Amino acid sequence: MALTALFFGCSSKSGQSQTGGSQEAVADSLTGVTVKYATGFSVRDSADIRLVDVGDKYHFALVKGDVVVPEGYTKVVVPIERTICMTALQLSNFTVLDAHDVVRGITGTKNLFNEDILARVKDGRMVKIGMEGNFDTELVMAANPQVIFISPSKRGGYDAIKETGITLVPHLGYKELDPLGQAEWVKFVGMFIGKEREANEVFDGIEQRYNELKAKAAAVAARPTVLSGEMHYGNWHAVGGRNYLAQIFRDAGADYVIDDEETSGEDLEFEKMYALAANADYWRILNSYPGEFSYEALKASEPRNELFKAFKERKVIYCNMKQQAYYEMAPVEPDVLLKDFVAIFHPELVEPDYQPKYYRLLK
Repeated sequence: MALTALFFGCSSKSGQSQTGGSQEAVADSLTGVTVKYATGFSVRDSADIRLVDVGDKYHFALVKGDVVVPEGYTKVVVPIERTICMTALQLSNFTVLDAHDVVRGITGTKNLFNEDILARVKDGRMVKIGMEGNFDTELVMAANPQVIFISPSKRGGYDAIKETGITLVPHLGYKELDPLGQAEWVKFVGMFIGKEREANEVFDGIEQRYNELKAKAAAVAARPTVLSGEMHYGNWHAVGGRNYLAQIFRDAGADYVIDDEETSGEDLEFEKMYALAANADYWRILNSYPGEFSYEALKASEPRNELFKAFKERKVIYCNMKQQAYYEMAPVEPDVLLKDFVAIFHPELVEPDYQPKYYRLLK
């Protein structure tokens, strides 16, 4: 891989970001990290330096002290003690690693349920820096982060933050197509905060539970079909056949009605979606409906919804983001998501008293 780089931080003549961090010995620092499923980052270790490549453009050298790093790499002294998170996916990594102390700023609290995070925002230990494209740089500087985890997208909006000289670290977990690949980004965060060992242990548990249940579901004789989404503003946004969610459906022993190579999704007219999914066995919906969602509400939003087989047979699978910490925790709980779906598609594969966390059949 060519060692090209994009530097966001303040640089010395050698091109190294002058990022702070504890100089004390940390037991878990530079604990081995192996990337098995994630495609967005890679790791190479030597005795006193860890080289972390994020995609093709971003390159970081994680060190514990005054170490000369290779040309093209941004130096970050680890473990970092202060950072800002831009997305709930990133924040979930810190939550599962019991590392909220490191997070000094977030974009907002919409759809966040964690009481510790809300308490920190309320008493000022975490600041809300504003939304993408409209960040409050004064609050960013007041949080005094050593690095900021960002989530590059079409909208961007990071120009003002770049000018602060703070090192920006892309977190590309949202691009992963494998559910375990997205969850594995907990290791990425673990490397920056000195919790590699905890991250490895967390992920090993996720991987074991996921793959054990996936193997059981792979052996089923009959696989139901499932559609996803609903009409909004005249179009049906359907995730692609290679999307993260489509993979979870397959791993849960079901077939997604869209079988293409799209990784994100596309907006379809109702007639197109109906042609694809009129006879699908199940219908998955995730929304933020105010109050209790129901079949009556689903029909009221689009009268033609009652034409789907899954509607008629009352097989709508539902999660309300106003009631469940979906975006807050689901990125690090693909095993739980998988079990929720398996419990619906193939209930004989889970314990009889299993209580789903996110998704259940709509009553």
